[in-house]
Amino acid sequence: MELSVARVELDPERGSRFVASEVLLEICRHALDVAPEECCGLVLGNADERFVRAVRITNVMTKMHVEDPVAFPKDARHAYYMAEIEYLRALVEAETRSESVSAVYHSHFGQGCYLSQDDLAFAAHPLFPFPEAAQIVVSVLADRVQEVGCFEPTGHAENPFVGRRLEPRP
Repeated sequence: MELSVARVELDPERGSRFVASEVLLEICRHALDVAPEECCGLVLGNADERFVRAVRITNVMTKMHVEDPVAFPKDARHAYYMAEIEYLRALVEAETRSESVSAVYHSHFGQGCYLSQDDLAFAAHPLFPFPEAAQIVVSVLADRVQEVGCFEPTGHAENPFVGRRLEPRP
């Protein structure tokens, strides 16, 4: 699928998406723990609540880059690749708890909160295992979280996602 969208920004006209404080805190902590590399993980939910818990997944993009720099031209400072065994283990555990993947999250170090062309291409790839999932992006500038956004699929090719700020539930 060819996307003509350069990147998707947060839409200031839309209200914030609220999520449980402990979930948001875990995602932000993960981003800060691995900076300056990108973090990545899954957010699981159930029938009652969309964002119940965050599961850290190791970013193995640097390993992939070292093994095959042509196929993987970026390292973990500029992209992410989830450790397959970890995300498969998370899916098995989620199934036993009647949960499913509601979002995929990652961070941008030294950059704003948006979905890049690479992020959009990854989410649109036919082998992407979570096509209905939201994309959560954490912007880390220096040593602090600047902003967190939730980009939700729209089902429209010309505007594949709509983004809104992610904030702790009041």
